Amino acid sequence: MGGPFRGRVLWLALALFLAAALLVKPALRWLFPIQYAREIAAAAREADLDPFLVAAVVHAESGFRPRAVSVRGARGLMQLMPDTASWIAGQLGLETPHPDRLFEPELNLRLGAWYLQHLVGEFQGNELAALAAYNAGRARVSQWLADGTWDGRKDTLDRIPFAETRGHVRRVLFARDAYRWLYGDGWWQVLTASARTYMGRIEAGTAAREADRAARG
Repeated sequence: MGGPFRGRVLWLALALFLAAALLVKPALRWLFPIQYAREIAAAAREADLDPFLVAAVVHAESGFRPRAVSVRGARGLMQLMPDTASWIAGQLGLETPHPDRLFEPELNLRLGAWYLQHLVGEFQGNELAALAAYNAGRARVSQWLADGTWDGRKDTLDRIPFAETRGHVRRVLFARDAYRWLYGDGWWQVLTASARTYMGRIEAGTAAREADRAARG
């Protein structure tokens, strides 16, 4: 009796776990949507990057706030410095953008994604080194790798000298892995969740306005 009963309990526990996962993921997608999903997808496709990686960088850099400005003057979703953005634009054959244009999501993402891919290539495909360089600068990371301060591996992130850079790389990796888990079926899930969140906000706003009119009437 113990064996079959234990087996049924285990199957029931597994079924409950799977059911909870099916319910939890949609809820978490609604609570933590990837904003600017279409723009991120387009920029990632042009730069030949994983869109979840680009989204994770945006999450870590600006929290999806297109008008974010750092104390150093970095701007927009991917926190680009105006001088760096001008150099990137030149590499892409674009006109030098006015600093205020870096608040435009589409342009900021296009320039930022290209720069991230450029760093990945510069560091021979090492995404961790590219992420560190995105935060601390290419010259510093190149020096760390050259003198053995850091070897570019995930399990030695503690050897990165700058706490800010260590934290940045970890936040990006965590966000990327979380997004991949939440939207494991592909980027179309991101677009669907974003559309539902957008429509939900519209409906909530409409309901609030109607309630306000009813209260006043």
